[in-house]
Amino acid sequence: MQWDLIFSNALYAAVAINAIGYALIAVGLNVHFGYTGLLNFGQAGFAAIGAYAVAVVVAQYDWSLWAAIPLIFVGGMLLGLLIGIPTLRLRADYLAIVTIAASEIIRLFLSSERFRWLFGGTDGLQGFTGDMQELNPFSGRFRVWAQSFGAYDLFMILVGWSIVALVSLLVYSLMRSPWGRVLRSIREDEDAARSLGKNVFSYKMQSLVVGGVIGALGGAVIAIGNRAAQPGNYSTTLTFFAYTILILGGVARVKGPIIGAMIFWFTITLVDNVLAEAVRTDSVPEWLPSWLQVTDSNFGQVKFIIAGSALALLVVFRPQGIFGDRREQVFDVR
Repeated sequence: MQWDLIFSNALYAAVAINAIGYALIAVGLNVHFGYTGLLNFGQAGFAAIGAYAVAVVVAQYDWSLWAAIPLIFVGGMLLGLLIGIPTLRLRADYLAIVTIAASEIIRLFLSSERFRWLFGGTDGLQGFTGDMQELNPFSGRFRVWAQSFGAYDLFMILVGWSIVALVSLLVYSLMRSPWGRVLRSIREDEDAARSLGKNVFSYKMQSLVVGGVIGALGGAVIAIGNRAAQPGNYSTTLTFFAYTILILGGVARVKGPIIGAMIFWFTITLVDNVLAEAVRTDSVPEWLPSWLQVTDSNFGQVKFIIAGSALALLVVFRPQGIFGDRREQVFDVR
């Protein structure tokens, strides 16, 4: 088996554009769930809004990419307000129901045939990254260990991790400010926070908007980095992966989503590559691939089952995650 190629590919996946986008999405979810205790199951909807806010106006209306970037923040804010106003005064489970429903509504709306002329249907949109490609100072291909990647990929990795660093620094500063301490108090006991004169509804709304904007930014980074915005990339699975990443790294920790995203994508890619190479080199029994109904290039859900089992063991033996604290997992969900 080509172990050098397997491990180099997995290491590349840990820092590539999907890991960057999911890290940002999980950072936004950390603001919601980790710091405020909001059960947001629709972070994929915020990510989709961010991706299509850029893709539609650039690909369909010939806007500049730089002129479209403010729409990411506007879209995240509007969706946060739209979801938060009718639900944040109610119990936490109502927010969970509304957010997951809103996320699916957005995905189905974007993939509908009626609006294919605008959103591209299930095929999505392409051709909106020209300005970013023109800004790319690199050319040719690069190789690190056995992994080869293009100039645009290298550029987007550098830009993406710079964005992650800036957003993480912003969250770190916010959560150590008086505003962030109020969010933590709401997470632990919102009645106590309310008794001290804090407008709990207002703080929850602010948290939902801030985390939603960060999630929208993550969705835009995925679309720009992959040079395509497709509704299938923003299903509810994305939200569940983001929760896995967050819990893996540790809730209410700034570095938790970042390390969690890197470990998650490294594990998924490593398992996928090992299985593919094992089938290709006949290192597994002949009956196994046919029994699993897979080929050497398509493992369906098998890789997620194996990788998920490995990640579940970590959650069982260290439920607070790698950098988490058990005390941060106490939430007031009334």
